[in-house]
Amino acid sequence: MSKQREERFVALYEATYADLVRFAQRRLPQVQAEDTVAEAFLTAWRRLDDAPEQLADARAWLFGIVRNTILNSHRGARRQRAVAVRLAEVASTSLPDDSELVARQVDLARAWERLSAVHQEALALAVIDDLPGREAAAVLGITSVAYRLRLSRARNALRGELGHRPTPTRVTERQPT
Repeated sequence: MSKQREERFVALYEATYADLVRFAQRRLPQVQAEDTVAEAFLTAWRRLDDAPEQLADARAWLFGIVRNTILNSHRGARRQRAVAVRLAEVASTSLPDDSELVARQVDLARAWERLSAVHQEALALAVIDDLPGREAAAVLGITSVAYRLRLSRARNALRGELGHRPTPTRVTERQPT
């Protein structure tokens, strides 16, 4: 990393950070604004060679990055909501009673919302996208073993949220024959 590159980034950061946070706060919940700006600065660091030389132009460039980061965040949230709806639809296809169907859909949607994004993603790749473990692992950039572990934890978390705790099995000693 060159000293000149670092100094340029620091100068951009100091000149624009507060304005970018205010920009993000007008478009996002308060708790997300700073994280969004941090993500945008990470993108800016990676693409610093693309930044305009003039501070005013670079400032506009950074606002564009923050805007795109916000749009990506909104798209991600919409995708998560869509996955929750599709999961509810998948779960409901085999239920006979309408009232039971609605209750299970509501339970599943609530349980889905309480899952972490990591668990939602692992389950969605397996259930909604119907990807085999190897392909799902490639999507996430992890090994197949890591994905299987993540999926197992996600399934357990979903079962826990739905109140479907596994019943312990009793181990009995074998009688000699």
